Amino acid sequence: MKKLIIFDLDGTLAKSKSPIDKEMATLFRNLLNVVKVAIISGGDWPQFQKQVLANLPKNTLLEKLTILPTCGTKFYQYKDDWNELYEENFTEEEKKKILDSLHKAIAEADLDIKKTWGDQIEDRGSQITFSALGQEAPLEAKKDWDNDFEKRKKIVNRLKEPLKGFSIGMGGTTSIDIVKPGIDKAYGIQKLKENLSIKIEEMLFIGDALFEGGNDYPARKTGVDCIQVRDSEETKRIIETIIACLTELPKKQRT
Repeated sequence: MKKLIIFDLDGTLAKSKSPIDKEMATLFRNLLNVVKVAIISGGDWPQFQKQVLANLPKNTLLEKLTILPTCGTKFYQYKDDWNELYEENFTEEEKKKILDSLHKAIAEADLDIKKTWGDQIEDRGSQITFSALGQEAPLEAKKDWDNDFEKRKKIVNRLKEPLKGFSIGMGGTTSIDIVKPGIDKAYGIQKLKENLSIKIEEMLFIGDALFEGGNDYPARKTGVDCIQVRDSEETKRIIETIIACLTELPKKQRT
């Protein structure tokens, strides 16, 4: 029996940088009625507020929800209000090394990007993210730009040696996330295990990038059971199934 359901955000619960829709918000509320839930994503805290929290029904049991921004380098829980438990930021030396290597790799990859919307590189404190078409690119422009990940692989392959030891993952539709050595979604899952006192075998991870090189892939290293999804519509059907299964269990088995 699973006691914690863990989700990726973009491509899993919602379209890239878009709010969860009404159906997902209702399903998410209903899921929290029967089991604890966590979300781990490359986005920073404001993105979770905009995409998820602002769209949940008022009677949602937020005390059963844990938020891990920037691939688990930050950890938030709710008790009267949202509280940050920890944050793993880069040193100035680490930032310089990453930014220098990233600029060089982008130039060498020669992706021939015709137009961008906003900054391509964002410093999120504990994560540096490259968004090929810019941080504010519309979904319509992003959705078919690199759906086979081949364009981003040209950059990632050039980062592997200079940023050896750092965690580099491809997420969303156009982005590359870089976090501190040893800190990725596997790190976040271990933090969930420690802070929530829930065993790995009692968890289920759901994400759209569980393939090797995807930013969900590190979750597999923990031994957690994983489900790969195509999009948020498939996630909805999985949530419905989980709710149905857990609702049939005696209440005392779910608490």
